[in-house]
Formats: sequence, C-alpha cells, structure tokens
Amino acid sequence: MPRRISPTRQQARARTTAAVAVCTVILALAGCGAPGAPGNAPAADADDPGLSGRLTVAAAASLQDVITEAAEAFTADHPDVAFDALTFDGSSVLATQIIGGAPVDVFASADERTMSSVGDAGLLAAEPVRFATSVLEIAVAPGNPLAIDSLEDLARSGADERRPTVVVCAAEVPCGAAAQQLLERDGVSLQPASEEQNVTAVMTKVASGEADAGLVYRSDVLRSAGRVEGVEIPGAGDAAGSYLIAPIAGSRSEAAARAFADSLLAAGVQSRLAELSFGTVDSP
Repeated sequence: MPRRISPTRQQARARTTAAVAVCTVILALAGCGAPGAPGNAPAADADDPGLSGRLTVAAAASLQDVITEAAEAFTADHPDVAFDALTFDGSSVLATQIIGGAPVDVFASADERTMSSVGDAGLLAAEPVRFATSVLEIAVAPGNPLAIDSLEDLARSGADERRPTVVVCAAEVPCGAAAQQLLERDGVSLQPASEEQNVTAVMTKVASGEADAGLVYRSDVLRSAGRVEGVEIPGAGDAAGSYLIAPIAGSRSEAAARAFADSLLAAGVQSRLAELSFGTVDSP
C-alpha cells in the first residue's frame, strides 16, 4: 500500500537519499525540448545551473515508475535539487491531503477533475501540464483461466455457476470513474467484491489471487511484470483520462517545482511513457 504523505517535512528529510546515478535511466529520461502539443508548457532547460532546493512529490499510484525515474534523471541534471519524498496513492486521496495542508511541492493526478479540485482551492502555482494519457484494461491471472474476454464476462456466471470475483477502484478515484463510465456504456451491472482507493491495490488483489479480475490501466498491466495478464476493452479510449502535473502554491522551492513539472514533457520522458504503455501528448 503506498504510504501517505508525512505531516511534517522533517520526517521526510530524514529519509532523503543520494541521487541514484543509473545510466540506463538517465539515458532514457535525459533530454530537453517538449513535443509540440497545444496547451502544454515548454519543457524546462535541463542545463539550468541555478536550480536548487528540496521537493516533495505526490503522484497517482499508476505513475510510480515514471515519477521515480524522472526524479532520478532530474537530480542528475540538477544536483542541487533533492527529493525528500515521492508519495503514490489514489489521486483523490492525495488531493484531499494537499487541500488539508499536507506539505507537497508538486502534484501529479490521473485526471483533470482531481487536479481542478486542487486548483479550485487556490493551491496551484501554475497551470497544470498535461503529459500523458492511459486507458483501462481487464487484469486477470496469467493464462486467463476464466476466459474473460469482455466487460460483460465480468458479470456472467461460468460453467460452475460462479461469477468472477472482481475488484475496481472507488468511484471517486480516476480509475474508478473511468471503469464506471465504460460499464455504463456497455450496460454491464457489476457487483464488485471491493472498491479500492488506488489502482495498485486493485492490481495486488488480482496478482495475489484474491480476485479473478480487476479494472486497471494498461500501463499497470505492463508494470506487473507478468503477474497479471491484460484483456483489452474495445473502445476503452472513450474513458481515457489525462495525467496532469503542477507545482503547488507556497512551495519552498518553487522554481525547482515548476521545472520538474515541465520536465515530464521532455522527449526522453515521453519516450519512456510510451514504453510503459501510456499515451503521450502526441499519441493519446
């Protein structure tokens, strides 16, 4: 379960580690210059020698690999910037914490609605940057033992008269809202065994065998490294969500926070997002 944001920065600073100089990550994520996407801010200059400070980032659970690697590359380009904490959870959970005063410098959400709630509270220091999209798939056990091929199969009884045990994200979480949209579109009435607060929890239950199936992002299926198999949902793009990132007002390191948010538009990061099955700003 991703940990919650610490209520104080002192505890987070105690966990600060040295920047990880992993050559493959740096090569994959290094680079400047954003793809030309309307409405997106330009990527920050990776060679700016003036950036310094400490950052705490709160991001949607599905972004764990992307944000972790991007932070490593960013500190390689800006050695005077350190990341005190990278926290991953459901977007709505993190937004509630930020609005409640949690010490966060940068927020990355899995949908526009959640980012707007933080903006409506007057807590964004700049316009959010749209840097990726993702679509849902049905996560099942390797080999798909129940032969689940569609959303309709999630609500049907099998040969043994048993319906699949299905888990989803809670409706207030972006992956849950997208799941509900697709289920309603296809006229599927589902009674999930549980509604989780983030997509990682859904993945964990399917991978452990607690559930037969779950609705997760395509990128999460890839991130499972074979622990689950993905079943494509026709027309899943109808409920595709946009990932956005923005610096939070009152950051102790505002310039670094803005630069890190903009860095997710860099060509190297966009290539890595595509490798991880996200849609990029040029290829939704």
